[in-house]
Amino acid sequence: MSTATAPQPTALKAHRGLHYTQLALAIAAVVAMAAMMWVALIYAKPAANLEGTEQFAQRIFYIHMGCNFAALSAFLVSLIASIGYLITRNLDWDRLVQASIEVGLVFGLGTTITGAIWAKPTWNTYWTWDPRLTTVTITVLIYIAYLLFRNGIDNRQTRARFGSIYALFAFLSLPLTYYSARWFRSIHPVVFGAENAEAEGGFGVGSTMVTTLEVAAFSFIVLFCSLLILRFRQLRLQDRLEEIREDLD
Repeated sequence: MSTATAPQPTALKAHRGLHYTQLALAIAAVVAMAAMMWVALIYAKPAANLEGTEQFAQRIFYIHMGCNFAALSAFLVSLIASIGYLITRNLDWDRLVQASIEVGLVFGLGTTITGAIWAKPTWNTYWTWDPRLTTVTITVLIYIAYLLFRNGIDNRQTRARFGSIYALFAFLSLPLTYYSARWFRSIHPVVFGAENAEAEGGFGVGSTMVTTLEVAAFSFIVLFCSLLILRFRQLRLQDRLEEIREDLD
């Protein structure tokens, strides 16, 4: 039986630094999310070309887009972290890949669920095999598969290498999702940068809506950063416990 090595002072300082950073981000996220709910429900003016239930339901658009921004941020971080691991072979990069994908899936599912809630009064159905909805679902399933395949590999370095390569290719599904409402016949509204003649339930983005979108994007990204660091710390501690168990065997 070998003796487990004690954590180095620099590692303890780094761990404490992450702890305080995550705590600060958690507090900021609570404040930011409260502000986001206020601007979404009270500050933003109703969509001028909608009415009744559809006009009220449109306010979930801000949560929908907030989840969207957070999911995009998460999958972008997983892309960068996967490149970082493949270059350095540092397992912290792999932990960042896993943490960002896990948190990104939460927001990806949030995007899908809030979209379905909004679709009911707009399209009179919770779900339709529209190109945008279909490609979003494919993206979520691709990242869920990342977790399933990864967990089936025992060797730590092999698991990290596979996960990083998989994450690189998984990110290719995001441009398809973004452009699906522009490239294909879709009833999903194109909110930024173009018009979609086939869209149903579209709306013009006014000045208060732009401000509210900015607040929503900022709030959800802060929440994502807080959850990302929390999960990263958990994964690092989990690996450390595994190392201690191996040293004690």
